[in-house]
Amino acid sequence: MNDHKPSPLLMGIVNVTPDSFSDGGRFFSVQAATDHALRLVAEGADWLDIGGESTRPGAAPVTAEEELDRVLPVIEALARRVATPLSIDTMKPAVAEAGLAAGARLWNDVTGFRSPANLAKARALKAPVVVMHMQGEPQTMQAAPRYDDVVAEVAAFLKAQAEGLEAAGVPEIWIDPGIGFGKTLAHNLALIRAIPTLKNETQRALLCGASRKSLIAKIDPKAEAPNQRLGGSLALALAAAEAGADMLRVHDVAETRQALAVAAALRA
Repeated sequence: MNDHKPSPLLMGIVNVTPDSFSDGGRFFSVQAATDHALRLVAEGADWLDIGGESTRPGAAPVTAEEELDRVLPVIEALARRVATPLSIDTMKPAVAEAGLAAGARLWNDVTGFRSPANLAKARALKAPVVVMHMQGEPQTMQAAPRYDDVVAEVAAFLKAQAEGLEAAGVPEIWIDPGIGFGKTLAHNLALIRAIPTLKNETQRALLCGASRKSLIAKIDPKAEAPNQRLGGSLALALAAAEAGADMLRVHDVAETRQALAVAAALRA
């Protein structure tokens, strides 16, 4: 009974940072980050998302030079050792360009290509991208997020950005509703429930990243630490998959793959 392949792809998270909300500092060295990425591949990751700047609420920005020093050696090492495609998770066009040159295949931009510089670089690079929705900036996004209609507003933003990128010649565009990026618990849950609407409105493949995020602690206050949120992460992953998410960005690849496989077996 092991022939049931989960439908969403799994993107394993590799944070080469000292301050990411979940595992900041654990994989900060090139060797630790590379070893962690190789473990995620062995666990069944379909993609690896490499990031060198924390975007947790209140995170301090880093320079492009520092970000490049963190991520480029890891991307170069992985590009030599695995066939698993790599994503560069950055808000900076210079870092995206260098990451793609080093072996990454996709640019994951949490700012959703709002800046003219990022849009111009995407036009020049002609690489696949992920457009994510974020209200505000990482430093302030969770201060007091407000929407009149969160689903309609996020869908409109993602649709407009995707159409602009397509007009610029970008060959493949994923959308990401930005769970936890300028959203309350109610906003986050509404967006996960609305995955079918977001996909229908934008006609794009959808990436969902809810792994270990603080919305789980809002539901279960005992899950104060990110490493106490596996159960909630799996519940959110299953809900997103059932709603039609095409890829899940996760910390716990093996556990998520197992949960999806069991769900698929039950459906079969």
